[in-house]
Formats: sequence, structure tokens, C-alpha cells
Amino acid sequence: MIHWQRLEGALILATSLWLLTLLPGATLPLWALALLFFAPDLTFAAYLAGPRIGAALYNLLHLYALGLGLLALGLALPHPLMVTLGALWLGHAGFDRMLGYGLKSVTGFQDTHLGRIGRQ
Repeated sequence: MIHWQRLEGALILATSLWLLTLLPGATLPLWALALLFFAPDLTFAAYLAGPRIGAALYNLLHLYALGLGLLALGLALPHPLMVTLGALWLGHAGFDRMLGYGLKSVTGFQDTHLGRIGRQ
């Protein structure tokens, strides 16, 4: 099952990158796209407040549903920057899942729904 979830992450990443190539209205510099793509990973700092808060914040910013919601809202308004941010959010979550970084458990950053990460 984990292999399917990693494949799903890769497909979501590929789809979000494809969507970004179709968005003429929200052109951002490449450096800004890269910075925004990796911004959700800054939530690891929430672990300084403890594993429960760290896991909750990390998981919140790594949900497919929130990225998809932002993307859909941007399409409905229409708001090209919001569409771009939603696609980046989805792409980041897919990228993490593709690499095996799943949603975190309250037992620690290394414990995810896709298994344990890091040194065993």
C-alpha cells in the first residue's frame, strides 16, 4: 500500500507542475516558485513546541485537501496567484509523499503514516 501512496504523490506532483505550466496570469520568478514550493517544510520548527503541536501544524500544511481547496477557490474567483499557490501546495505534498515523508505521528517527526523515516 505504501508504494501506491508514493506513486500517488508522484502523480500529484507531476499534475501540479503541469498545471503551473498552463497558468499565464500568475508568473512568478523561478526563485519565488522554489521558495514557495518548499515553504511548508518550515513547519518542522513547530516541533520546538512539542511533538503534538509540531505534528498538527506539519500535517495541516501537508494535506492535499487544503492545497486543492486553495486551487479550486483560485479558479472560481478567478485569482491566478491563488491558483499558483494551490498548485505549489499540492505539488509539495505530493513531492513529500513520493519521497516517503508522510503525515507525522505525535510520537515524533520520524514516525509517519508511510513508515519510519531517517536512520533506523
